Amino acid sequence: MKYTLKKEGKFAYLEAGEGIPVIILHGLMGHLSNFDATFDHFSNLGYKILMPELPIYSLPLLKTNVKNLSSFVKKFAQHKELDQYILLGNSLGGHVALYHTKSYPEKVMGIVLTGSSGLYENSMGESYPKRGDYEYIKAKAQAVFYDPNVATQNIIDDVYETLNNRNKLIRTLAIAKSAIRHNMAGDLPKMKQPSCIIWGKNDTVTPPEVAEEFHKLLPNSELYWVDKCGHAPMMEHPKEFNEILESWLSKYFPTESKD
Repeated sequence: MKYTLKKEGKFAYLEAGEGIPVIILHGLMGHLSNFDATFDHFSNLGYKILMPELPIYSLPLLKTNVKNLSSFVKKFAQHKELDQYILLGNSLGGHVALYHTKSYPEKVMGIVLTGSSGLYENSMGESYPKRGDYEYIKAKAQAVFYDPNVATQNIIDDVYETLNNRNKLIRTLAIAKSAIRHNMAGDLPKMKQPSCIIWGKNDTVTPPEVAEEFHKLLPNSELYWVDKCGHAPMMEHPKEFNEILESWLSKYFPTESKD
């Protein structure tokens, strides 16, 4: 990525483009680079794309939960003087987007979910006793994708480091437990915002039936499938992901270049 990470107070983020604000939220073990192709594509189409680093490993342990990550997004939006915005989230980022929409519905124009938690996820929880086993961690990281080669050496090393760092591991577990506690099923029918659900047909972390449940519960949602794709469509099939998202955005939130 050719953009420079901005650091202002407690916020570290990437920003590009002008127009309708879209805040992208990464997953629990995700990075801003997971959305490289999305960031590059839409920042040239009349959207202001913002990607903050979520403070998953820096919040006080007792505050490491979905609710406080949602509050962080609110503070970030205030810092950037955004009145309304679209939220796009993968995995935990989708869950944070949903909780944020529940808490601040007047701020959220639209929601984009891809491999989102919030209803159910098959986490790596049972594997933590084997966190020192590199080959086991490698297999788990590869299983997130339909094509195991998408799990690069850097991705595998990063997951391994996270699970073998006591501070990060404790917070990873705290977030995972928080995600289970904050089930969104009862809240989704109240979210009237246009919602775009982009899902990998071969997702084993948040299986296809999770996407169907989101689609059923979110009253103004559209569901799109990406074939031969796991938990992160924007990484495995970035071109197709961008095409789906661009079509949906053009329908509900057209920019001047799309009028």
